[in-house]
Amino acid sequence: MEQLKHECGVAMVRLLKPLEYYQEKYGTWMYGLNKLYLMMEKQHNRGQEGAGLACLKMEAHPGEEYLFRERAMGSGAITEIFDAVHQNYKDLSADVLRDATYAKNVLPFAGEIYMGHLRYSTTGRSGLVYVHPFIRRNNWRAKNLTLCGNFNLTNVDEIFAEITADGQHPRKYADTYIMLEQVGHRLDREVERLYKQFKAEGKDGMDVTMAIEDNLNIENVLKSASPNWDGGYVICGLTGSGDCFTFRDPWGIRPAFYYADDEIVVIASERPVIQTALGVPFETVQELQPGQGIIVNKAGEMHLSQINEPKEVKKCSFERIYFSRGSDKVIYQERKKLGENLVPEILKSIDNNIDNAVFSFIPNTAEVAYYGMIDGFENYLNQKKTTLIKEKGASLTQEEIADILSKKVRIEKIAIKDIKLRTFIAEGNSRNDLAAHVYDVTYGSVHEGKDNLVVIDDSIVRGTTLRQSIIKILDTLNPKKIVIVSSSPQIRYPDCYGIDMSRMGEFIAFRAAVELLKDTDQEHILKDVYKKSKAQVGLPKEEIVNHVKEIYKPFTAQQISKKIAEMLTPKGTKADVEIIFQSIEGLHDACPDNKGD
Repeated sequence: MEQLKHECGVAMVRLLKPLEYYQEKYGTWMYGLNKLYLMMEKQHNRGQEGAGLACLKMEAHPGEEYLFRERAMGSGAITEIFDAVHQNYKDLSADVLRDATYAKNVLPFAGEIYMGHLRYSTTGRSGLVYVHPFIRRNNWRAKNLTLCGNFNLTNVDEIFAEITADGQHPRKYADTYIMLEQVGHRLDREVERLYKQFKAEGKDGMDVTMAIEDNLNIENVLKSASPNWDGGYVICGLTGSGDCFTFRDPWGIRPAFYYADDEIVVIASERPVIQTALGVPFETVQELQPGQGIIVNKAGEMHLSQINEPKEVKKCSFERIYFSRGSDKVIYQERKKLGENLVPEILKSIDNNIDNAVFSFIPNTAEVAYYGMIDGFENYLNQKKTTLIKEKGASLTQEEIADILSKKVRIEKIAIKDIKLRTFIAEGNSRNDLAAHVYDVTYGSVHEGKDNLVVIDDSIVRGTTLRQSIIKILDTLNPKKIVIVSSSPQIRYPDCYGIDMSRMGEFIAFRAAVELLKDTDQEHILKDVYKKSKAQVGLPKEEIVNHVKEIYKPFTAQQISKKIAEMLTPKGTKADVEIIFQSIEGLHDACPDNKGD
C-alpha cells in the first residue's frame, strides 16, 4: 500500500569474443547491447528517477572516441537512452548494419563492455548530474574510469576530510563523486607505478602504453581505495583500456550476482534477471560474496578476488521483502514463508473461525505472501479434518464426511486498483476524497455483519493509504471485523545501510509509541532520548548508541500494533479493525540469510 524508496540496480556485460562472432552466431553484433537492455528492463522496479548506460570500444584507434555514455531522467529513461543509442543507426542500410567489422570500427556504442544503471535516489538529490554511470576522463586510456553503483555510504564526512587532506578536490560533496575520485586516484597511482617500471625496462612510446594496459592490477586499486568505505554497496566499473570489475560491501548488505561462460560475463543486482536474459538455470548464476570482487582484465580473463575482508553478514532483509524480484526461486519461497508465519496470530484474531473468514491481499506486491498465508490455513484446516475423522472414525455418515471434506479457505479478490491520482488534482480535502476511491471492492464477496475480512499487505510504513483509502473501502463491504496483516515487521527506524525509507516522524510505529508514552504519562522518556542522542553528536560512529530503542521499550509489539490500528481507523468505521505485524523472529525464520533488519 505504501511506496518505499527503491534501491538502485546495476547491470554489466563483458563480451569475450569479437563482435563478428555474435553477428554470425546470433544474427547481430548488438548481442551485448540487447542483453544489457533486457537486464535493465527486468530491473525496472529499481529505477524510477533515471537510467544510464556506458559502452567501451576496445579496438579504437588514437583520435577516435572509445567511451560512450547516455543518461536520461524519468520513469521512461530506459527506453529513452536505448532509443538515443539506436538513433545512431537509423540511416544505415540493412547490409551495413549487419557488418560487425564496420560497426566496431565506426559506429558509437558498438563495443565489448556495457554498463547499465537504474537510479532511485535515497538522498534527495536529483537531476541528470546525479544519474550514473559517472566518468573520470584522462588522455591516458588506462586512467579513464567509469563507475556506477547501488550504494549508500554512511561516513562521507570522514572520507571527504581524508581525501581533501591528501590534496584532492572532489567536484561535488556526494558519495558517488567521492568514490569515483578515490578509485580514480588509486588508478592513477597504479598507472604511474607501471609507467616508471616499464620505462626503466627500456620501453618507449606505445610499447609503454600497451604494457601498462596489459598489466593493470585492479585488485590493488580497489583494495587501496575502499577499506574505509562504511555502508552498503555494489560498485561496477570499467577502465578506458578494457578492465572491468564489480565488488560488494564486506557485510553483503547490497546484492550482486554473476554468470560467466566462454562467450560472456554478466553481472546484475538480481539473479532471475540473468536467468531470463541469458536463458540459463538457477545453479549457474552465482552470488558475489561479501567483500568479494569479480574482475575481467583487458584480455578477457576473469577471476574472483577478496577485495575487503568479510564482516558479520548483514544482508538487508528489506531488500528481500520489497525490491528483489519475486520470480527468484529463493525469494519466492521466503515471501511465501513470511505469509505462512502469520497464520497463528491471524487465527487468534478471528477466534479460529475459518468458516466466517474471507482472505485477500492488497496490493499486488503482497500476492506471494498471500499464497503462503493461504497454504498455512489449508494446512491448519487439513489437520482439523484429520482430527475430526480420527475422533469419530467408523461412526461418521457419508454426509458428515462430505461436510468435513467440504470445509475450505475462502479466498476472494476483494479490491482492484482502479485509478491513479494525477498531479493536476488539487491537494487537500478534494484529493483525499478521491484517494478513498483508488480501489474498487468486489461487492457481495463478504457476508455482511458475519464475516471477518483478512487482507495481507507487504508493508505498513506510514499508514497513509490505509487511513485514507483501504480501510474505508473495505468497510463498505460491512464485515464484522477487518484484519490488516503486514508480512514485514513494524518499521521503527530508518536504515541508513540498507533501505533509506522515511524520516522517523513519518513511521506509524514511531508515532504510535509516542502516543502510548503520552497515554501512560511517560513523555519524559522522549526528552531523555533526545538529550542522549544530542550528546552523541560528533562521536565516532562506532561509539554511537541507538537510544531511540528506549521509546519502544515500555511496550509490547502487540500494544504498539493496537495503537497503530486506533490511529489508522477512520472515523465512522463500522467494523472492528485489528492490525497484525510480522514478528522479527518470523522475519528471521523466513529470511535466514538476511539478518540486516
